[in-house]
Amino acid sequence: MANNGITRKLSLEEMMRQKDASQLKRVLGTFELMMLGIGVIVGTGIFVITGTAAADYAGPALMLSFAFAGIVCGLAALCYAELAAAIPTAGSAFTFTYIGLGEIWAWIVAWCLILELTVAAAAISTGWGAYVVNLLQVMGVHLPQSITTDPLSGGIINLPSLIVVAAVVWLLKRGTKESAKVNNILVIIKVSAVLLFIVLGITHIDAANYNPFLPYGMSGVFSGAAIVFFAYVGFDIIANSAEEVKNPEKDLPRGIIGCLAIVTILYIVVTAVLVGVQPYDVYHGQAAPVAFALAQIGINWGSALISVSAIIGLIAGVLTCTFSASRLCFALARDGLLPKRFSHVNEKSGVPDLAINLVWLVASILTGFFPLGIIAELVNMGTLMAFVFVSLTVVVMRRSHPDMDRPFRMPGGSWLPFISALACAFLISQLAPLTWLFFGIWTIIGLAIYFGYGKTNSVMNQEHTG
Repeated sequence: MANNGITRKLSLEEMMRQKDASQLKRVLGTFELMMLGIGVIVGTGIFVITGTAAADYAGPALMLSFAFAGIVCGLAALCYAELAAAIPTAGSAFTFTYIGLGEIWAWIVAWCLILELTVAAAAISTGWGAYVVNLLQVMGVHLPQSITTDPLSGGIINLPSLIVVAAVVWLLKRGTKESAKVNNILVIIKVSAVLLFIVLGITHIDAANYNPFLPYGMSGVFSGAAIVFFAYVGFDIIANSAEEVKNPEKDLPRGIIGCLAIVTILYIVVTAVLVGVQPYDVYHGQAAPVAFALAQIGINWGSALISVSAIIGLIAGVLTCTFSASRLCFALARDGLLPKRFSHVNEKSGVPDLAINLVWLVASILTGFFPLGIIAELVNMGTLMAFVFVSLTVVVMRRSHPDMDRPFRMPGGSWLPFISALACAFLISQLAPLTWLFFGIWTIIGLAIYFGYGKTNSVMNQEHTG
């Protein structure tokens, strides 16, 4: 089934054989998968992005932005669920595209996902460091700027962010089961904090704050959706853990769709409370809008508790992004697109330790020495591009592999996956021109790596020339 050249496709049969021979331990069930997804989804979106998006993009209609982004994610989630249940292997969108569309497109998807995961891990680490520094200042402990800020922002190194990345890597190397247990605890704390905000804030809602509901018009709703899409990054990470799932045919669709449904409801409710207790424009420039809102209505103890919960909860985001990025590197190395050494699995812990080290290095450089700023939008670009390719892969594979066993099948024939691709492409068009420029540079670097190393050393090429 393999083709010669950059469009050669991975054999479905060969991929399933690799999956059956995998050394990764199957320890995750539906609950762990949902917690894994919620662990990274509920975090920066709730604790950071909502305020800026409401103030600068959509106003009270940010609720519609979250709903629209959730619908787009829902379509993509159904595509992921169909492919993940049928092809339960590490690599997620990369593997799906490799089988359905071909090697060059699979590499582009993988490169987009590496962008998504490493920048997201770094962004969340930087946010965690900022929360810690602020909390220490409240307690009277003032750390010097030289060790809390990157060089381009007036410091030398962002040490708190480096520390959280290192701690997460240490935990991941202890094993997937141990990491999942800790992640479950972190997620429960984080979701409890979100629910606490809803309970405390809902009685302080002033309906007058919802007027005007559409201060930026419908264009603001769509622009807001493109920005808050970062808040939904995570459910695709579930598919990346497929080789460590006990019953992937059932657990993967349930985990993907379940976690997305939960967080979409949470986001809409939190946004309704956030813009209801205070006018939307007061959140301009607020990096901690949830805690800020409670402080403004006089619930200072709740504000402090939310801040502490954010510090704890953001660790789950770093953990999940790092986990997924390492599994993606593992899959790329197993297929020869990265050096084979990165597919090594530690016999004791059952995890790809060298792949984890690679992600550790990249995330540390980003969070320790660079300000992320608008670059965080690159997470959205990388994610949405991957979603486009996954959606198209569903359409193509229904024609190229009509007899493939599909324990879960996306409804709507081929029309709904195609609509999913168009919806994701529409959100991409709403991103800033500077984001497009940076993404273009990133893509050129990725293609240079592929044509300089991956094309020659890929397993597919070795089989063809051998």
